[in-house]
Amino acid sequence: MADMGAFRDAVTSWAAGSPGGPAGALAGELAARVGVRTAVLLEGPSDLAAVEALAARHGRDLSAEGICALPMGGAMSVGRYAGLLGPTGLGLRLAGLCDEREQPFYDRGLERARAPRHGVFVCVSDLEDELIRALGVPRVERIVQAEGDLQAWRIFERQPAQQGRPPQQQMRRFLGTKRGRKIRYGRLLVEALEPEQVPAPLDRLLASL
Repeated sequence: MADMGAFRDAVTSWAAGSPGGPAGALAGELAARVGVRTAVLLEGPSDLAAVEALAARHGRDLSAEGICALPMGGAMSVGRYAGLLGPTGLGLRLAGLCDEREQPFYDRGLERARAPRHGVFVCVSDLEDELIRALGVPRVERIVQAEGDLQAWRIFERQPAQQGRPPQQQMRRFLGTKRGRKIRYGRLLVEALEPEQVPAPLDRLLASL
């Protein structure tokens, strides 16, 4: 039986190949079989982890609701994905979450795909920064300690390049220094939030779906 993971994989292959290739036909077939109605365009897997964690906290199963959250491997791919999946492609409703500096890519990509832009929510710097600000560095440090990463964090914050930087910026940089760390902490930081602490862009994205 087809599932949302198979659709996500097909779309990723489609975006990497030719618009009229077999991956496109497979993506279209799977979209119909799975009942996909909305594609959430995300820059990377850490954003996906955060969105899925927040949905789970709200007792929501996005896949069962016909919502596919797609990490694109960077904001510069948004035009490609929007064209394939939006009004000029499979006809899915598009939503998204992006960093402030990447918003122009989303604006241009959605405009070319003739898709509304009001479903895209913008983080001031990036999602990790939003989550660290919401929790505060001391709370994030306790999570880092619980995950066994405190020694690595202490070594990192003593590095000459980090001197003079605000602790929030240091922590944001630390989360991106090891492969897979941003993904893991994207989920953990969301799970640690109190309901009133959820960053507005993330909260509004989920509420819009």
